[in-house]
Amino acid sequence: MASQLDFAGGTFVDGLVNGADDSVLVGDAAVESSRRLVIAFVGLDFEARIAASPGVLVVCRTAGSELETVADSAVRHGYRGMISFGVAGGLAGNLRAGDWVVASSIRDSQTVRATDAVWSRKLLGLIDGAIHAPILGVDHAVAEPAKKRELYKTTGAAVVDMESHVVARVAAEHKLAVAAVRVVVDPAHRKVPPAALIGMRPDGRANVKAVLRDLMARPSQLPPLARIAYDAFVARAAMVRVRRQLGPYFGLLDQG
Repeated sequence: MASQLDFAGGTFVDGLVNGADDSVLVGDAAVESSRRLVIAFVGLDFEARIAASPGVLVVCRTAGSELETVADSAVRHGYRGMISFGVAGGLAGNLRAGDWVVASSIRDSQTVRATDAVWSRKLLGLIDGAIHAPILGVDHAVAEPAKKRELYKTTGAAVVDMESHVVARVAAEHKLAVAAVRVVVDPAHRKVPPAALIGMRPDGRANVKAVLRDLMARPSQLPPLARIAYDAFVARAAMVRVRRQLGPYFGLLDQG
């Protein structure tokens, strides 16, 4: 459901930064044509604005778009790849807000799917400091540090999000190259206060008024909420910077 949290910090900051200019100017000289070759699947509006470029069709989960329907049409029009792009919750304890993970594989509760090796190596070369590790996709938010530790122990995944497993499944069904690149927004140790989890709008954005009402009732939440908001702004800045580095086709075009 679109109202479920990908991660508390990211959804909270989506409400705060909505309307800000997240657009990224990707070098026009690198664009050989206006033809789109890559589908980028994201979870939130601000991620969609950052991901957008002439060579990319962006599908946002919160917009209610059906990725499988989009993929059916895209394959007929020559699209070559599908990427999961955006923020994620940290599972590995050494990761901090702003750290990047390029997926070596994408896991869900039952399946492990390998990512495209050539594309993933290209992404690793473009993102300074990125690690190559499994990414876990889930259908419900993971907010408690104890749950994050459990998932890391049982899956070995470095981060968790709510889109990558969908991308991996749909790409496999349509024989498209698949990749996932995610930036940490809430580290594994971060406990999410209740105020960050309430008042979600149908489109997945935070209801800031509801958050403020809860803060007035329980003001002790303010320090941890402020830390989450700071982490989210760090992650968003990292997304803007790295999106420029990845070029108009998220590095896929250079494979030839």
